[in-house]
Formats: sequence, C-alpha cells, structure tokens
Amino acid sequence: MKPLTLNGRTFHWGRRTWVMGILNLTPDSFSGDGLFLPEKGVPAALEQARAFLAAGADILDVGGESTRPGAQTISAEEEERRVLPVLEALAAEFPHAVLSIDTYKAAVAEAALRAGAHLINDVWGLRAAPEMAAVAARHNAPVVLMHNRSTPNSAEVRDRLGGRYVGVDYDDLLADVRRELLESVSLARQAGIPDEHILLDPGIGFGKTVEQNLELLNRLDEIRALGFPVLLGPSRKSFIGYTLDLPPDQRLEGTAAAVAVGIVRGADIVRVHDVQAMVRVARMTDAIVRR
Repeated sequence: MKPLTLNGRTFHWGRRTWVMGILNLTPDSFSGDGLFLPEKGVPAALEQARAFLAAGADILDVGGESTRPGAQTISAEEEERRVLPVLEALAAEFPHAVLSIDTYKAAVAEAALRAGAHLINDVWGLRAAPEMAAVAARHNAPVVLMHNRSTPNSAEVRDRLGGRYVGVDYDDLLADVRRELLESVSLARQAGIPDEHILLDPGIGFGKTVEQNLELLNRLDEIRALGFPVLLGPSRKSFIGYTLDLPPDQRLEGTAAAVAVGIVRGADIVRVHDVQAMVRVARMTDAIVRR
C-alpha cells in the first residue's frame, strides 16, 4: 500500500500503529466524554487536544453528533455549530496536527475541510449522503469508509451498560462485511477518489451483536487482506461492557485488550478515548509484532 501524506505527515502503513484521539463535541456521548458546552466547547476541546498530542496522538478526530445506539440525529446546521469553531481553533493553535472530521453529512464535511480538516471519517461509508464522495474528491481528502448496519429497531439500551445491537442477521459475517466495504470502495472510486486515499473501518459496534463484534475483531486480518489501511475503533464500546459487565468509565483494560489484538490482526490506526494509555499499548504491541 502506498503511504499517505496528511498536512505534511506521512503515514507508512505497516511500520507502526497510528493513534487517533477522539474529540466528542456532543452532550450525549455514550462514553461520557462529551465536550459540548456552549460557553466552554472550544477551550475544553483545545485542552483535550493539547493533552492528546502531548501523549502521542497522531490524528485528532472531531465529531459533533453521537452515533451511539438509540442516539438522536441532529441537523447539519447544528453539527456545524458544534464542530467548525473547534476545527478552526485547532488548526490555528496546532498547525501541524492532522485533523479528521467524523461526519456522514456532505455539507458538514465540506465546511469542515474548509475550516481545516484533512480527513473525512464517514460512519456510513459514503452511503448516507450521495454527495459525500464528490466532496472528498473535490478537496483531495482521504476518507475512512466504515461498515454499518445500524438500525434503531435492533438496538437495546440498558441504564448501566448502555446500548448494544441484538438480532442483527448476517449470512456470513466476514463475507458480508467485506462485500459491503467493497461497495463503499466502488462509490469512492466512481467519484475519482484514488485507492491511496481510502481507508477501511470494519465498524465495531455498528449494527453487530456482542458476539459478532468479538469475531470481527479476531478476524480483522480478513479486512486488511482487502488491500487498504484499516482503522479500528473499539474504545469503551458496549461489546467490552457486556463482555466484562462494566459501564463505559471502567472499560480501559478491555479496550487495551481489543487494541492489542486488533494490532496483531492488522489494524493500522486505532481510534481511542484514552490516548495516553493506548499509545503505550500500541507501542508495546508494535515492539512485539512489527519487527
């Protein structure tokens, strides 16, 4: 795979694991780390970004809408109100940082790229907004294409453990995920996005049961075999909580195990909340398996 250069930084796939730190500009994040406060959003985000970069984060992923099971959707205008001031402030204060916009709305992605984002992280793999692929191509922006079969009627929410998906049917889990990811790849190619600007995310926690998430994580190498860099996002998710019977704020060790196994199975980027701890997990795992 060809390396990818973003904002002057080159990502050589396979040489090391890259860490993406999550900046949730939402009041209803499942993980309890939402930074959306009308009067404090930008300062809080800058403070967290500063800590993430000091701890070794390679990418900052800015998102304005919660994607937890059962979450309410918001308008593009509201999402922009949350993310654009933060992206502009991050680009000004950390001019060498690599910034990602976590959105499935084309209008938000367009505005975010103009505000300083370098990468689009689309949880619907270009399927939610027909214009998204054209936006990425026009701005020469790489895209993370995530697999997603989330539907509200398959979500179950428990007070202590949060939301999970139940009764999600696949004919063949890995074959179905691979096929649907390649359909997203076709959408990207048709819009003129080059292969070196495409990254894949298997969609841990999105339209998959606890057991399906565990299997997908353990067989991540079959996603990597498609020939694209892989982003893995297991951080604090419900498959960890339901496996260990722990709420989101007690899932650090479970996340560490998922990150380590994911790296062994071929993850190139790990998207996490606990940046300092997961940078250490990634560096140690890299020292063992990337020799």
